[in-house]
Amino acid sequence: MSNLPYRPGVGAMLVNPAGLVFVGQRIDSRLDAWQMPQGGVDKGEDPDVAVLRELEEETGIAPGLVRHAARCASPYDYDLPEDLIPTVWGGRFRGQRQHWYLLSFLGRDEDINIATEHPEFNAWKWAEPAELVDLIVPFKRDLYAAIVAEFLPVIEELRR
Repeated sequence: MSNLPYRPGVGAMLVNPAGLVFVGQRIDSRLDAWQMPQGGVDKGEDPDVAVLRELEEETGIAPGLVRHAARCASPYDYDLPEDLIPTVWGGRFRGQRQHWYLLSFLGRDEDINIATEHPEFNAWKWAEPAELVDLIVPFKRDLYAAIVAEFLPVIEELRR
């Protein structure tokens, strides 16, 4: 499976004014796992545009309710467990190569609506950045640890 390519993707670390991060519980998982909004980049789509599209598709948050605070210095890769490769994305990818963005949330909790046209989450909450690694599925923990480490200094500056 290591000869398969990575799927191009984006991820959004959405932070509220208190420095807490949005996480959603996936609707298609039996695990008590929470993740930040993320998804694929369409062919020819700029990642800066894709992250706002994915955020709105998964949370109902309009692009005008966020501000770009930071972008990861380089993309992060994660590999799917081998037993998931044949079933996720039609077995065409070994995992994702994601550009991650830190987005400041300018709205209110009432602006969040996970009951979207194609819902991905059945619940959501605000979490401390330090909690994120323990909330995600095990195969993405290293990825989340790296993202938190990269964005934490900026999050501390954003806290009011």
